[in-house]
Formats: sequence, structure tokens, C-alpha cells
Amino acid sequence: MKILTHTVKPKIPESLAPLDEMAHNLWISWNFDAIMLFIRLDYDIWSHSRQNPAKMLGMVPQERFDSAAADDSYLAALREVYGKFQAYKKAQPWYKGDYTDSVAYFSMEYGMDSSLPIYSGGLGILSGDHMKTSSDLGLPLVGVGLLYRQGYFIQQLNADGYQQEEYPENDWYNMPVRRCETKAGDPVKITVEMAGEHIVAQVWEVKVGRSSLYLLDTNIDENVPANRTITATLYGGDKETRIRQEILLGIGGIRALRAVGVNPVVAHMNEGHAAFLGLERIREVMADKGLSFAQAAQALWATNIFTTHTPVPAGNERFGIDLMEKYFRGWSGQLGLDWKAFLALGRERSGDDTEPFCMTVLALRLSAYANGVSELHGHVSREMWKAIWPGLTTDEVPIGFVTNGVHPRTWIPYTLLEVLDRYFGPRFAEEPTDLDTWDRIDRISDDELWRTHERRRERLVVFARDRLKKEMRRMGVSEKGLARADDALSPSALTISFARRFATYKRGNLLLSDPDRLLRLLSDKDRPLQIIFAGKAHPHDMPGKEIIKELVHFSRRDDVAGRIVFLEDYDMTMARYMTSGSDIWLNTPRRPLEASGTSGMKAGMNGVLNCSVLDGWWAEGYSPENGWAIGKGEEYADTELQDEIESKALYDLLEREIIPTFYDRGRDGLPRDWIKMMKASIHDVGKNFSFHRTLMEYTNRYYLPAMENARLLKTKGFDSAKATADYLELARREWPNVVVEDVRSSARPVMERGETVRVEARVRTGALSTDQVCVELYHGPVGSTGEIHQPVRVEMKPGKSQGGFWDYSVEVACEATGQHGYAVRVLPHHAGLVHPFVPGLVRWA
Repeated sequence: MKILTHTVKPKIPESLAPLDEMAHNLWISWNFDAIMLFIRLDYDIWSHSRQNPAKMLGMVPQERFDSAAADDSYLAALREVYGKFQAYKKAQPWYKGDYTDSVAYFSMEYGMDSSLPIYSGGLGILSGDHMKTSSDLGLPLVGVGLLYRQGYFIQQLNADGYQQEEYPENDWYNMPVRRCETKAGDPVKITVEMAGEHIVAQVWEVKVGRSSLYLLDTNIDENVPANRTITATLYGGDKETRIRQEILLGIGGIRALRAVGVNPVVAHMNEGHAAFLGLERIREVMADKGLSFAQAAQALWATNIFTTHTPVPAGNERFGIDLMEKYFRGWSGQLGLDWKAFLALGRERSGDDTEPFCMTVLALRLSAYANGVSELHGHVSREMWKAIWPGLTTDEVPIGFVTNGVHPRTWIPYTLLEVLDRYFGPRFAEEPTDLDTWDRIDRISDDELWRTHERRRERLVVFARDRLKKEMRRMGVSEKGLARADDALSPSALTISFARRFATYKRGNLLLSDPDRLLRLLSDKDRPLQIIFAGKAHPHDMPGKEIIKELVHFSRRDDVAGRIVFLEDYDMTMARYMTSGSDIWLNTPRRPLEASGTSGMKAGMNGVLNCSVLDGWWAEGYSPENGWAIGKGEEYADTELQDEIESKALYDLLEREIIPTFYDRGRDGLPRDWIKMMKASIHDVGKNFSFHRTLMEYTNRYYLPAMENARLLKTKGFDSAKATADYLELARREWPNVVVEDVRSSARPVMERGETVRVEARVRTGALSTDQVCVELYHGPVGSTGEIHQPVRVEMKPGKSQGGFWDYSVEVACEATGQHGYAVRVLPHHAGLVHPFVPGLVRWA
């Protein structure tokens, strides 16, 4: 049966036309006055649409549109908000560079707003905040992702507390996305070959303030039913579904940008899912410029950026060689590589035929710039992937870090934003990159900040009760039973929240390790405590589901009922209530398995105090003035011992510090010491973990240098890339002949500060000239393990040549006391290298 289709749009009066424009731009998601226009239009429809302004406009009766169009008060409010929207788009941005070049940002998921459910958790929320902040900064950046027909699942708990998943269909014609069209009015489509099949995808656009996000969709008639489901579900299906999705994201994403007229010169891969884009970029340049694989890869290496998020090897995407052969055997021929050389691109040990193909390794090998998402995660990542760079010390592995942040106006509720705007001044809204405005936090009176927070806690309790009622009705609870939800939680009790993905390493049940001790805290009538849990387990994570079940069962005990609740289907809407209305944000991962953890930033920016293991961002953000640390950053080999020690430490914090500080009130009823910590939290987190700081770091460290590399390619042609590729080919061929021997030093066993040490070495460079290598003295203090720490690199200068060897020397001053050590090594040297750390090219004495 052939079905003919057409699209029906709401008939909106001309005077209300700005509503439609703003409904299709996610600028609305961080501007509450714009949201108020839709709430004011019809609150019941707003709620029924699940806070989706684009859908809501199709649900509003025509009579209501007509009455709003005749309401001078409503029209005045609309003009004011629309004027603000227009001014935002036209304002002079932070970015002052050239807009002829752009950056393409690729991510598997985007958490922009609850009206666009194409996200699952932290990675997606981060991507959403990245896009919003890019708009604020005015960066020439576009996003690329997939348009999932079902998105991530809706979580429902059965009567036994066990998680079940439901996958509702998304109606894109009633969501804030619009299909891209050609000048002739036809849908923009691209084609990607997968295992001999031609997969067609159409392209949609999401407006995010001044920025655009492009999403690919295979659910169209040109594809057979099996291929229409490639974009059915986020993180759904088996390994074959995943590789097809990642081919579409990386390879199809580049083609989609070309099809809509965007030609980025820099690509940023947010996690390894998008790494295939590197192959597509190389293929394009080989075809367009007639370059070899080595030359094209070298040219684009300097324009690729990769961000890794996963601190455990098992969490990085790996594909079996059978799948790689099915989908990429033809690619090796197109790229001019033999099959083993192609597979080596995704292997830590390039000669290991048993190793599967890893997307993270591919991204690292194809990117000159790579980073983790916190300082600690950068260290963990260097340790994880050091095998790619044999011979380098761990600290020199070229993976840096940019600590994540959050978009303030998305995560601070309007009640607190109104206070901050009033006391911080107009620069807070108009110049969010001026992070010094957070220094004005002490202008706010203790009383006003506390009363504002109390209202947020009251709203959280009302929200939680409403959610509990909906859960109970779905499970068939009687009206009498529903009354229990009205007594759940207290609007004035110390409220702890734990909300995140339920993976076992996050230890969502750590507080249940001593039920009797917990019960004593919960039942204290003078100093009441209550806990809200929320979060989803991966559909295939059975241990995670068991933790949820354990929490639900405990919450239903008669002696704790109403004091502990588990709210099902955690999403962005719930997150906003919890991160602004709680008093304590609890986080209990096993260090160092939390890469960053941005939910604590959202909470801390709202004055919700963090109580967390020193992992991820909290290892940088914690101070005794702004929250509490569980432990001192220890790491354990025995996880059972770790759980026992850290659960006791958590109970001690609650009993001795957190609860007494919260309930220590003055004659005016204010917890002064608590409020002082709230102000410190808002200041420290707002100033140091705003995504504006994060994205300015990305821009200065990575985007601008990569764009400059691209401009050099554009202005000077590909001669430099060819020369660098030729040099690396020579260097790899000659490196076995590079030898460092006869290292001599003028140092005595004991030297005095201020004296100078001369180090000499004889170095054979093979067919490489002295200009093509860098001989370094690597020196510094020697620790108890016999290794050099805090090393200093000093280039040694060549002298005379004899017998095929060069004499190198350097002098260094003795500046610090203690035992010192030194070593000599050789690295490649060429003007075309962004950094000299090329896998396999380092030779130590």
C-alpha cells in the first residue's frame, strides 16, 4: 500500500508568528521568559505536550490563538521576548575570528531539552551544553548527530521495583527540528555504502541560538525496512547496529555537511563513536588532490580533535575483525592500504592480529589534538593508551585535558537566576565569558539566598509527589494508597539526592551498607533526613537493575516510607528540579572510574553542596569551604574493602558535619555556616566550571591552532603535508639505525647548587640529518621508585661528526637540591609536526 503524505502546520495569526520561530530554536530552553509565553498561552496544553513548544502550537485551539492575538498585554510580552531573541542573535560575540572556516562537532547524542529526546545521559547533556555555549560565544561551529526514531528508553518500574523499558516513537514533525531542503524544495539526502548496500539518509536541522545542529535519519522510503531502523534507537541493538550507526554518523555526517553547504576545516570527535569521519576526510582529500594515504592523513591529522570520555578499557567501542571485514574491506583498497595496515589504524599493538578494532585508537591515531574531560581523567587516559606511543613516559603521552563544565542558564532555575541577574548586573547575562562576575556572590544577603533555595526545595518536593502519584496510578494503586504520596518527603527536611546512570561502579546503594545506621538518621525527628534517588540502568545491565530494585524495596519499608523515594524515568526536567532543590548532591563512584561527572557541577552552581568521592571534576573542584569529600582520593585494589571504608566515611560525614551544619540555626532561623558554604559553592563552581570556561579553553588550545593549520593547507597547498609524510616515511625506515651511546656527564657524586653539569652523547642518526632529529636531555628529580618526576626537556646541540656519529652536548644548572637523574633520547623533528610524539619514533640511550 502506497501512502501519500503531507504536513499540516498550525494556523498562527501573523502577530503571533514569532512564537513559531522561537518554538523551533532551542534558545528558548535557557530563557524562561520565552517559556512563560507558552505557559501563558495555555498551561494545561503546555504540560500535556511534555513542555514541547513546537508540539504545543499544533495543539492550541484556534480560538485561543485569536484571543491572544487581541490581547495587548500578551503581545507586549511577546514583543519584548522576541526583541531579546533578535538582540541575542545580533550581539557582538566573544569569538572575533574569521567565519569563512568552521568546526564540525560530532556526537552520538545531544541533551538539549526534554522536547528533543535524543540523549541518554552525561555525554549527551555535555554535547547539548557544548552547542548552547558555542552559540553564546558565537563560534563558527556546527553539530552533527543522528535523529533517533525512538531515542532513549522511558524507564518504568514494575510492582517489584524492577526496571522495564518502553520505546515511544518520536514525531519529528511536532518537535523543534526542520527537514533540510534543496533550493528546489526537495529533502536534502546523502548516501553511504554499507556492506554493499546503499543507505540513504535525509538531513534535519535544529536551531540552537546562533548555531545549527544537523541530524541524519534513515527512516525513509528509499531504504528497505532493515536499513530504516539504523536510526531507530540510541545505543540499541547489537554490535552490527552500532557499527552501522557509527558509519552513518562519521562518514554520513561529513557528507551531510557538504550537502547542506557547510565545509568545515576542523573536525571535533566527541568520543570514539564518530572516528570513521577521519577516514572519510582522508578519502575526500585523496580523491580531490591526488594524494597518497600517508600524505592526506598527515594533512588532516593537524585539523582533527578527539575528546575521550571513558576511563575504563571495556567502555571503549571495539569491533570484531569479521564486522570490520564486512563493512571496510573495500575501504582499504580506496585508501591504498593493505588490509593489515588498515586494521593497524584501530589497534594499540599494530602487529597483533588477534586484537579487535578500537574506535578510540582510530581517533587517537588520526588526531593531533586529544584530551580527557578532567585533570584526573587526562592522567587515566594517558595511562590507558600509552601502548600506542611505546617509549614515551606516561606523562608525555599526547592526551591533555579540558575539564567539563555546564551551561549556567540551562541549569540555574529562573528563581535563582533572577537573584543573580539583579546582584551580578547586566554583564552576567550579556557577557557570560566574563567569569569574574561570579565574584559578586557576597552581594546577595544570606536571607534572600536561603529563602530562594527553600522555595526550590519546596518545588522539588511537590514535583516528586506528583511523579510518585503518576507511578502509583500506572501500577493500579487505590486512591487511599495514593494519599501516601501526599505525605512523602518534607519541604523543610535536609534533602540528599543521588541521580545518575545506575552502573555498579557508581555504587548507588552505598548508603544502604549499614541499614540500621541509616534508619537512625532517617527517623531523627529533631534533625530529619530524606533521600531522593533517580536514574536509569542500561537495558542490558542486570546488576545495575538489581541496585535499583534494592533501593525501591528499601524505600517501601514501613519504617522508612516517605523518607526515601525512587523517582522513575530520570530526564532533563527532573534533573533541573533535583540539582536546584536538593541540599546535598551525593556522588559515590569508585575512583578513578568517573571521567568527569557534570551533575555535581549543576548542583554546585545552584548552591546544592556536593558530598562526593574525590573523582572526576570534584578532585579539582573540592575545597572544605564548598562541600565535602568522601576519603582523600585513595584508590583500592580490594573493592569490598573500599566500599566498607568509604561507606563508613560517608556516615561519619553525615553524622558529624553535614546534618549538624544544616540544622545549626541562629535566632533568625538561618543556617549561617551552611549558607556560607552555599555561596562558596556557587562562586567556585560558577567561575571555574561554567561551560563558557570549558569552550574558551577548547577554542584557544585546539580550535584556533587547528583552524590555523587548515589555513596553512589552504594557502600553501598540500606541499607541506607531502613533505611531512615523506619525512615520516624516511624516519620510520631509518629509525632502527638511530642509536644513542656513550653518554657522559661532568657531574660529581655530590654537586652544589649553582654549579653546572655538562652532558655529552654520541648519536648515530642513520640517513637522517641533524635537522631531522631532536636530541634531548631528559632530566629532573628522582623519586623513591627510581624514576624521574617533574622532568625538564632540554635540546642538545650537535657538534662534530666522526665515524657516522654526531657529538651532542648541553649544559644545565643545578638549581634544586636532592637526588637528580638524566637520560638522553632522540625524537623526530619536522616543521610539519604539531608535536614530536609520533607512535614508535623515540629512541632512548
